[in-house]
Amino acid sequence: MAEIAHALAEYIALGVNILAIGAIAIGSVQGAIGLCRLLLFKAHEDELRPVWLAFGRWLVAGLTFQLAADIVETTLAPSWDDIGKLAAIAAIRTALNFFLDRDMETLRERGKVRAEEAKD
Repeated sequence: MAEIAHALAEYIALGVNILAIGAIAIGSVQGAIGLCRLLLFKAHEDELRPVWLAFGRWLVAGLTFQLAADIVETTLAPSWDDIGKLAAIAAIRTALNFFLDRDMETLRERGKVRAEEAKD
């Protein structure tokens, strides 16, 4: 029974990792296309903000999926070494998410300020 549970956990972790890779890939392609489009047409910085926000959302999703996969991989009879690695990975990914969220919030606030300035 334990072997089945381990195999199932491995397949689930693999599936969640594939979701993470997909999210990061989609965000990267969308971001590259958006950036190229804006650079070709010499767009204003304000037009770049939605591209970066969308890219950031995809990265946060990818990091979250990767953390979930790591948790699944260590759920069944983890060693202390596995727990330590998971803690380090979780801390790094949580910090990345925090700073990414903070940067995205800063971009949103700048967009709101610019929109209000444009109304005046």
